[in-house]
Amino acid sequence: MDIKSMKYSLYWLYCQFELITCSYLMEPWEKVLFYTFNITMLVMVLYTSYIFVSVHISTAFQFLLHLFGNQHENAVSIVK
Repeated sequence: MDIKSMKYSLYWLYCQFELITCSYLMEPWEKVLFYTFNITMLVMVLYTSYIFVSVHISTAFQFLLHLFGNQHENAVSIVK
């Protein structure tokens, strides 16, 4: 894939995005607000997913280890 075709395909995707969201009808200041809001929401969703999904995966992994018998020993049993 050369640069021209990639540039054309990105432009085509942008045009499709404008058609789907009807943002081609907006004035420039409305587009700025619209895109700012959408990008902010996307960043917030990605950040939340990064934080909470990793916690849930860690918890699920610990639960599975507990089910399969790899339990952590507590400090009291080590001292005895």
